[in-house]
Amino acid sequence: MRVTICEDKHDLGYQAALAGVWKIRQAIELNGSAVVVLATGVSQFELLEELVKADVDWSKVEVFHLCEYVGLDADHSASFRRYLRKRFLDKVPALKAFYAIDGNATDLEGEVKRLSALLSGKTIDLMFLGIGENGHLAFNDPPANFDTDDPYIIVTLEERSRRQQVGEGWFKKLDEVPTQAITMSIRQILKSRCIICAVPDQRKARAVAMCLYDQISPLSPCTVLRRRVECSLFVDRPSSMLVFGDRR
Repeated sequence: MRVTICEDKHDLGYQAALAGVWKIRQAIELNGSAVVVLATGVSQFELLEELVKADVDWSKVEVFHLCEYVGLDADHSASFRRYLRKRFLDKVPALKAFYAIDGNATDLEGEVKRLSALLSGKTIDLMFLGIGENGHLAFNDPPANFDTDDPYIIVTLEERSRRQQVGEGWFKKLDEVPTQAITMSIRQILKSRCIICAVPDQRKARAVAMCLYDQISPLSPCTVLRRRVECSLFVDRPSSMLVFGDRR
């Protein structure tokens, strides 16, 4: 794992996007197309803001996203489909394809099978990730399932994870946060050729320390990233303060 310490979250977004654009262009040059997975949440604001400015032939890029709440309408202010539409899809030329997770599908198991089939036979060239305050990757909350080979799974959200969504302003109170989500599995995430993990802000300092120093365990999902050589962790000074910076 390569760790880059950026001056602030704006610098982090710029540096992480720059690294990602290089990987996307490389995949297009080598294979004629690229498969990319986009993360969501407050931690990705600056990265996506820079990514949509990039000179990329988006008509050769297929995009999946990591996770979506179960039972949340696509137009809900906290929906990740709405998030990606507002912050990415509406700001770039037409993609080769975008595969949305339908979290309010009538048949959730069928939706998981549909997504898994879409991903079958494809190799993810670039995975954008964040890390949750509880150390989760996507919505793989602790204790995360490290064993399933299913590309997408249905999970129950831990209370700390749900409280983070309230703290970030996506929901007004805990009771409004869905208790389940469809998420890309840990093993599927690790199959990506390249992972770029963007983790800004002081509230993520413990998660960054967990990622770098805790024992690799389902109780600390983000630690599994240390198994990947082709993984770049981008942090800013506030999020790195427990491991690299001034601890006062």
